[in-house]
Amino acid sequence: MKKMSKLEAVLWNIAFPGFSQLITGQYIKGVMFVVLEFIMNVNSHFNRAIMHSFLGEIQQAEMVINYQWLMFYPCMYMFSMWDAYRFAMPADEKYSYLPFVFGAYFVTVGLMVSPKVTILNIHPGPIFLPMLFLIPGLLVGGIIKKLLMLRDAKLKMPN
Repeated sequence: MKKMSKLEAVLWNIAFPGFSQLITGQYIKGVMFVVLEFIMNVNSHFNRAIMHSFLGEIQQAEMVINYQWLMFYPCMYMFSMWDAYRFAMPADEKYSYLPFVFGAYFVTVGLMVSPKVTILNIHPGPIFLPMLFLIPGLLVGGIIKKLLMLRDAKLKMPN
């Protein structure tokens, strides 16, 4: 199996969930992520909503999106990135999952509240608001990870 850096692993999965797994020879897992991404993308009409959003047609994006299907997407997407990251990281790295988990939670919440949220008189919609929610999700997860690692380090110190 091919090894890759953590950054490379995450970047390939940002491009498309499952790519890192396929590159590293984890074919069953990689194909599973690609198929799941395809099923969720098609059933949620995600690409059409992305197109409308980037064209500034937020209302059309909201009309075409299937929220029930799209709500699965953040968890699968972030899990595939974490899985690739975990495969590339040292075995002793602890709590690496926390930024990915909190990123998935926050993106899902951003998706759920997107029909009601306006920021500075701008309605970001179902694509841009969840993307904005990713940032605090990663930060919260990263802070919790650091705090747990500090706690673990203190517990290991002799008195």
